[in-house]
Amino acid sequence: MDNRNQQIATFLNTHGWAGAMRQTLADDASFRRYERLDLDGQRAVLMDAPPDKEDVRPFVAIADILRRMYLSAPQLYARDVDRGFLLLEDLGDNTYTKVLSDNPEKEDALYARAIELLIALHTRFTKAPDVPPYDDSRLHAETNLMLDWYFPAVTGKAAPSAIRRNYTSLWRGLFERARAVPNTLILRDYHVDNLMWLPERPDEEACGLLDFQDAVIGPLTYDLVSLFEDARRDVPNEVSQAGLARYLSAFPDLDREAFRTSYAIFGVQRSAKILGVFTRLDRRDHKPDYLCHLPRVWRWLEVGLSHPVLSDMRAWFDRHLPPEFRTIPIRMTRQCAKPTTS
Repeated sequence: MDNRNQQIATFLNTHGWAGAMRQTLADDASFRRYERLDLDGQRAVLMDAPPDKEDVRPFVAIADILRRMYLSAPQLYARDVDRGFLLLEDLGDNTYTKVLSDNPEKEDALYARAIELLIALHTRFTKAPDVPPYDDSRLHAETNLMLDWYFPAVTGKAAPSAIRRNYTSLWRGLFERARAVPNTLILRDYHVDNLMWLPERPDEEACGLLDFQDAVIGPLTYDLVSLFEDARRDVPNEVSQAGLARYLSAFPDLDREAFRTSYAIFGVQRSAKILGVFTRLDRRDHKPDYLCHLPRVWRWLEVGLSHPVLSDMRAWFDRHLPPEFRTIPIRMTRQCAKPTTS
């Protein structure tokens, strides 16, 4: 038994789960692993996050904030933050992704609950001084991932420094415009793969939450973009428009024009980031499956670029990444012959 497995066995034994049946649930785009534990009918989930690559403390802190707002983040049963182990409440198997695949007629109900959760979150949240801000430095680092990874993968060359400077300058002005809405706690990966359907719970609690350890304080539009401009799923326009209308009706004093502008900017920012992240997952981490979603990501990005405030950014993309470069990097085309849709 290697050292990591021995550490897991010790952790489980210490907290009363020795002898539990263990079933691998999932790996994700990070270095975390998850296992379902079953001990005489009691279930829990083990998060295994190697401490040299992951830090479980942000997950613990954000889960506590969410539960104090009466939202359905997993309860924490046990922890060893130094070794990167958490024992969590098992929220079941019904991710939004699975339920939408098995029961597409539930789409309206699921997205309605997801919007109700954001309304509750944005209404109840006051402050969390230990949660980092979504500042311009962080946003620039994310948008630059597109230049670092996607640009050379499709053009065959590194992005020249002049192109980088122009790109960064354009984003600087856009980020200022995107901040013209209130700040709140944003979960950042608020999409169907990370939401759980818990129909036995009331109202917004029926939407369970996973994978929120990267939460930051930033403009309230971001998680709405994450939900409706989903890199992994085609969200129908009528669903997104109904959801946005439901959200805005809960905040009658919110400046509608500022909201729409911020939403469009973060739509492009998030899509540009994902182009880089998914290409990096292939090139660096040998996870090519994410590339199949790039055509959808480009569609979302092009929708955002149609907003007038993004006209200069649209010109940048038209000049430096014209349509022939808006594709899946050629090295992995055979794995992605049929981009996934839902």
